[in-house]
Amino acid sequence: MDSTTCEENLTSFLMFYFGYIILYVYNIPRIDSLISECFSVGNLLFLAVVSHFGARLHRPRLIGMGCFLMAIGSALTGLPHFFMRLWDTGSSMWIYVFLGNALRGIGETPITPLGISYIDDFAKAENSAFYISCLQTITLLGPMFGFLLGSMCANLYVDIGFVSVDSLTITPQDARWVGAWWLGFFVSSAILVLAGVPFWFLPRSLPRQGEEGNENFNVDQGNKEQSVLPNTHSVKLANIAKGFLPSLKRLLCTPAYFLLLCGIVLKFSSFIGLLTFKAKYMEQQFGQSASRANFLIGVLILPVVAVGIFLGGLLMKRYKLSVVAGAQLSFITSFTAFLLLLFHFSTKCDNLPVAGLTVSYNGTPEISHDEHSLMSQCNQDCSCSTSEWDPVCSDSGITYMSPCLAGCTTFTGKGKNTVFHNCSCVLTPSPVEGSRSVSLGQCPRGPRCTWSFTSYMAVTVLSSFINSLGTTPGYMITIRCITPELKSLALGIQTLVMRTLGGIPAPVYFGALIDSTCLKWRVKSCGGRGACRMYDSNMYRVIFLSLTTCLSGCSYFFIIAVIVLLRKQFRKEEVKALQQTASKQNETKL
Repeated sequence: MDSTTCEENLTSFLMFYFGYIILYVYNIPRIDSLISECFSVGNLLFLAVVSHFGARLHRPRLIGMGCFLMAIGSALTGLPHFFMRLWDTGSSMWIYVFLGNALRGIGETPITPLGISYIDDFAKAENSAFYISCLQTITLLGPMFGFLLGSMCANLYVDIGFVSVDSLTITPQDARWVGAWWLGFFVSSAILVLAGVPFWFLPRSLPRQGEEGNENFNVDQGNKEQSVLPNTHSVKLANIAKGFLPSLKRLLCTPAYFLLLCGIVLKFSSFIGLLTFKAKYMEQQFGQSASRANFLIGVLILPVVAVGIFLGGLLMKRYKLSVVAGAQLSFITSFTAFLLLLFHFSTKCDNLPVAGLTVSYNGTPEISHDEHSLMSQCNQDCSCSTSEWDPVCSDSGITYMSPCLAGCTTFTGKGKNTVFHNCSCVLTPSPVEGSRSVSLGQCPRGPRCTWSFTSYMAVTVLSSFINSLGTTPGYMITIRCITPELKSLALGIQTLVMRTLGGIPAPVYFGALIDSTCLKWRVKSCGGRGACRMYDSNMYRVIFLSLTTCLSGCSYFFIIAVIVLLRKQFRKEEVKALQQTASKQNETKL
C-alpha cells in the first residue's frame, strides 16, 4: 500500500473506532442492554492502548492487575442479589452490575495481547506455536468450568436459601425458571484472585530459549531494568505515546494483516452467533433444558476443542511447519469443519405440539401467530387469559398453554405433582384418572427427536475437533505476517476489531432474526413484551444455521487471499536470504 492509502486507512480506522463506540453506547435502548454490553465497551476503550503501552512495560504485572480488576468486577456483579428485595423492579442495584461488567471488561484487556507476545518473545521460533497451543488449551478450562458451573447454578433456584424448594410449582425445564445466576460470579471472583497472584512474581523479561546459559545476558538485562525504569519512566511513556500512531499506520498498511482481519471478523461473527444461541437452539430444537445444554457443551465440546488446539500446536512443532504451511492447514481444517456443519440442516425435530400455536385444538398441525387461535369452543366459557404461560401436558402428547385453556375445572395434588382434571379440550381421556386430565409442564419430545439430538451432538463434536486443529496455526499468521515489535499491538487490534465488528453486532442481528420466529411472547405486568416462550423450531433452524454458514463461507475468500500474499511474501524473503548467502560465499572466496 502507498503512503496516501495508509494515511486514509488509519484516519478512517480511528474515526470509525471512536464514532462506533459513541454511537453504540448512545443507541443502547434499555438499561438491561446497557448492562450486558458494558463489558464490551470497557474492553474496547482500553484494548488498543493497553496493547501498545503494555508491550513496553512489565507485561506479567499488568496481567496480574487485570486479574484483580476482574475479581472485583465479578464480586460487584453478584452483590445485588443480597441487597435488593425479592423481584424489586424499581431498584438502582443495576449500577453494581454495570460497574462490575465494565471492570471485568477493562481487566480482561491485557491478557491475550500481552500474554501471547510475552511467550513468543522468549521462545524459539519452532517452539512458540506449541507453547501458545498449550496456553490456549489451558484457557479453555475456563469456559469448560464456566459451563459446568452454569449448569449447576441453573439447576438451583435463584432464591435458594430464602424460598422453600418444595413449594415451587415449576422445574428447570420451565421457561419461567430463574437459576442462581449470582453464585457463579462469586466463585469466579475467588478464582481470579488466586490466578492473579503468580503474575506479580514473574520477571519483566526472560532470556530467549537457547541463551539461558549466557550469564552476561541475565546480569546486564537485570541491571538495565533496575537503572533505567525508575529514572526515565515518565519520559519513556511519552515516547511510547508518540509511537502509537506510526505503529498503527505500519500495521494497517500490511496487506496480509488487513485481509486477515476481514476474514476473522466474518468468522468470529459466525462463531459468536453460534456460541450465544447454541444452548437456546438445543432447547428449542431438541427440547433440552438450559442446564443440560450447558452441561453438554462443557463436557463434550470444549474438551475436544482443547485436545484439537493442543494437537495443532504439536503438529507445528513436530513438523516445523512454516507460516504458509500453517495457514494452509488452518484453511483445510476450518473448511472441512464447515462442510460437516451443513449436515445440521437435516438434523431436526418437529415442532412441539402446542394447542393454538403449532396444532389446532383438534390436533391438526398448523403454525399460528394469532392470539385468537388460542381460544376454542371447548374453553370459550372459561374466561381464560391468552397471555398466561403455565403449560400442561395431556396423554395425547399435546401441550396446552395453561390449565384454563385446556378447559380444566378441578385439580388434585400440590406443587410439581399437581394434576388437573375434567379438561374439556383434551382429545382423549386419561387411562389413569378415567377422565380428561393434564399434568404440569410441557410434553416431552419423542424417541425420534432423541436420535436426532444424538446425531447433532456427534457431528458437532467431530467438526469442533477438526476446526480446532487449525486454531494455533491460524493464530501464528497474525504474529508472523508483521514485524516482531508490532506483535502485541497486532494482537490487540485483532481482538479489538473482532469484538467491535463481530462480537458486539452479531448477537444483535442473530437475536433479531431468531426473534422473528417467536410464536408466543411473555407479557410483562406493565403490558410490555418480555422473553419468548416458544419458537417455530423449523424456522429457527433454517435462519440460525443459514446465518452461521453464510458468514463462515464468505470468510474463506479472504483467507485464500491471505495465503496467496503470504506465499509471495515469504518467497521473496527466501530469495533474498539465498542471495545474501551467495554473496557472502563469494566474498569469502575472494
